[in-house]
Amino acid sequence: MTVAAHPEQQVAGGAPATSGRRVLRVLLRDRGAVLSGAYLALIVLMAICAPLITAITGHGPNDFDTAAVDTDLGGVPYGTLGGISAEHPLGVEPQNGRDILARIAYGARVSLIIAASATALTTLLGVVLGMLAGFYQGWVDQVICRVMDFLMAFPALIFMIAILSALPQGNRPVLLVVVISVFGWPYLARVVRGQTLTLVNREFVEAARACGASTGALVFKEILPNLRSSLIVMTTLAVPGYVGTEAGLSFLGVGVTPPTPSWGQMISSSVGWYAVDPMYFVIPGGFLFLTVLSLTVLGDRIRAAYDAGEAA
Repeated sequence: MTVAAHPEQQVAGGAPATSGRRVLRVLLRDRGAVLSGAYLALIVLMAICAPLITAITGHGPNDFDTAAVDTDLGGVPYGTLGGISAEHPLGVEPQNGRDILARIAYGARVSLIIAASATALTTLLGVVLGMLAGFYQGWVDQVICRVMDFLMAFPALIFMIAILSALPQGNRPVLLVVVISVFGWPYLARVVRGQTLTLVNREFVEAARACGASTGALVFKEILPNLRSSLIVMTTLAVPGYVGTEAGLSFLGVGVTPPTPSWGQMISSSVGWYAVDPMYFVIPGGFLFLTVLSLTVLGDRIRAAYDAGEAA
């Protein structure tokens, strides 16, 4: 006897839900996904082990090493390639001699925490408000949609700069997470609302409602599981955008402020040293580029794997 698939195991199109194990197998066979995942694992490990790295090298992210720079030449690092040596594996900053490896490691911690926190808050707001709008419809839908339209009408980056410039400097990472999330959630909420509108009138939801299922059961057992694949894809693609946003705001001087290390802040500081010490720009710029690229590639591969599963 053939057993029918449980409604919870279906997506909006009616196909069986994509297996996480199947998606993992697909990703492991994809060279781009494997390389991206390996690099991101290295960055996460570097961020977690930042105190250990500084303990091994003996140089903290804010420790000046004037012996590593030539004060007679305006603070240019001794040696080639920005002062790269056994003592400073990635060189030092001009003028003050701060160790770039230590600042990269602590900058990775700041960037990843802000991006992950903003993604989590954005996803929470987007899912809750999007499902409320799609499930209840009527005036609830109208109010939430007008708020989404209002926020999406703003040029987000310009208003982020204006808001962060007017706010106090204290606890900057928290302010960045809040401001990024305020302007980020409507995009996810619009997608969640559209899919909820499609699901709320599906046969399995109507059947559960006819059986006396509560609103909570309808939302968490029938609708939310069918949004899983879309949420995973959208959140993985949101993280690189938030990493870049944090770096851009820090580059413009309204993000993470000194002495807290940040990749965007390091790139901003390197502007005046392009000609005499290009490595000061290349190293943090390279880490930022490869991190955003790896997150984007991995998110795109996850999206493709889920799409292939839904089409199967």
